[in-house]
This record gives sequence, structure tokens and C-alpha cells, in this order.
Amino acid sequence: MEVQFAQRNLPSAKEMERAYKTSDVSYDGIFYLAVTSTGIFCRPSCSARKPLPKNVEYYSSSREAIFAGYRPCKRCKPLEVHGTPPDWVSKLLNMIDADPTARYNDQFLRSIKIDPARARRYFLKNYNMTFQAYCRGRRLGISFEKIRQGKDLDDVALGYGYQSHSGFRDAFAKTFGISPGKSKSGDCVLASWIESPMGPLIAAANKDGICLLEFSDRRMLDAQFATLRKLFKAPIVPGENKHILQLKKELQNYFEGTLKEFKTPIVFPGTDFQNKVWNELLKIPPGETASYEELAKRVGVPKGQRAVGHANGLNRIAIVIPCHRVVNKNGNLGGYGGGLWRKQKLLELERAR
Repeated sequence: MEVQFAQRNLPSAKEMERAYKTSDVSYDGIFYLAVTSTGIFCRPSCSARKPLPKNVEYYSSSREAIFAGYRPCKRCKPLEVHGTPPDWVSKLLNMIDADPTARYNDQFLRSIKIDPARARRYFLKNYNMTFQAYCRGRRLGISFEKIRQGKDLDDVALGYGYQSHSGFRDAFAKTFGISPGKSKSGDCVLASWIESPMGPLIAAANKDGICLLEFSDRRMLDAQFATLRKLFKAPIVPGENKHILQLKKELQNYFEGTLKEFKTPIVFPGTDFQNKVWNELLKIPPGETASYEELAKRVGVPKGQRAVGHANGLNRIAIVIPCHRVVNKNGNLGGYGGGLWRKQKLLELERAR
């Protein structure tokens, strides 16, 4: 049977065949293999008996495999995101955090036994940018904050890995749309990865608060990033600020069942109607739910359940603005952008607490 590919950025057939035959966990999340003879799909690391290559199709996401008619494997449970990047990715992230000014080129990656092409694919899939773009964004994001804090422009340019002032200015202007000299009054949106028991989350914040919190596998994530750029008229670069650090601690307490209330500042501009809906969501206590019909009445449109559902789906700050607490009139869960299994687990977590 001819091997099928869902996206062009998948590894080569030979590379994927080697990965699943050796149960290489570092490829989990990079691709999924579907077995035509059984009708199931798995992670590359699945410990089940290895299928013949002629019976395998490859997909870049679990959603694509499901839409192609395959059901998830009960052994490796490909729909359950573990929340931890592969070891080689964690290694890279820790290196960048420890020294964001260093140059992590392809030669360096090879020296630590990491294939540059694999790094590129993983970062494109999970961060919507190449590994090199991530590194550049990290350097520029830190330099932006330093300039805003009053640091001397010369010290920032030469201290963050740039060989010349002109190179720093060009890179800065390309990313932020302004010159370094004007950045003291500007802002950017910083984005960071947060691990959780229900899968990795992407958080984003500006100087005023958290403006995004989404599970990394949500279909609308690209659209949400585009909305942030438009709303805040600012680029999104990897990094952290005090709001993201506070949210990380609060989310840890939330999943441990000890958090009573999120206190991290949040920023959620939208239409008047969207803001009404999102503010009503904030009033639903943990462990309780409200129906779309009830929510429609609260915002003054008794017959506007569909409009309420649409606004609910456009919520950019999952968990903190608890759109998971809205259910159908009959008590069924209804929809949830992060997946119904997560909605169920979030409600169970809050009710248990």
C-alpha cells in the first residue's frame, strides 16, 4: 500500500519507520502512525506489536487520524497529552533559558546529538516557529524588556549576542516594528510553555496581564495568536514576565486541588457582547456549572444561546476564564475547544476539591 502523508513537514518515511519500530519516544507529537489492518492509530513510542510498513499511514496530528477514520490505541492512548516535552526538547529549552544570548546553530545541535531538521519540525509544530526563530525571539524578547527597564542600548545590543549595533537594530525593528530607541514606550506579547497533567499549555502575557492560555493542541491556537497580534498591535515572542510566572504557580496549585481563586491579572479585550459573556463566566463558582440558556439570560439575550456558545468558544484564557463550566441544558457537556475529555476532568477536579 502506498504510504499516505497528511502534511509536507512530516519526517521522511524511512525516518518515521525507524522511529516507530524502535519505539522512539522523542518522536511522540511529531507524527502518529495509523494501522490500516486494525483501524487504530498510535504514538511512535507505542509498545504494541509493530505493524508492517505496508499497513501504515502517517499523520501529523491525532485529529487528522481520527478524521481519516481511525480510532485511538487503548495501550498508548494517543489522545492523552502527557504535558512534558521529549527529553531532547526539554534539554534545549533549559539551555536557552540558562543562556539566551548563546548562538545555537545547526553545528551546535549536531554536537549534542540532535538533528537540526527534527528540532525545526518540533518547534514549528508546537511553537509555530522554527528552532532558530525561537532562539532569536528569546534574545530579542529579553533585550526588549531590558531596554524598557532603562538599560543602556549599547549594553543590551552587545550583551545579547549581537556583533554590531546595526545588526541589533535591524533584527529588533524586523521583529517589533519599531526601533530600539522607541521601545521604552512599546510592548510585546511574551509566550511560554506550561506543563500540566492534562497536556501542555501555551500562556501569553503583556505588561498588563495574561492575554492567552490555551492547550497547545487546540485547533484555534494559530487564530488566537493572530487575534492577539491584531488586538495588541504587538509581536509575540518567547519569554516570561511576572504574570506568566505567577500563573505557573497558580496553575500548579489548581491542578493539585489547593487553589481557591486565580489572582493573576488577565486582559481579554473583545466586543461588548463577548465581554459580557466572559465576565459572566468568571462568576460561575468552581465545582458548579451553568447552561448556555442560563448564560444567555444573564447577559440579556434569552434566546441567544448560539451567540453565547460562539463567544464561549472564542474565550482566549482557558481555565482562568472557566468556559469549561458551561454545559447543555440537559446537563451534557457540549463542546470544548480543548477536548471533551479535558472538560470532564476539569469539572471532576473542581468538584472533588
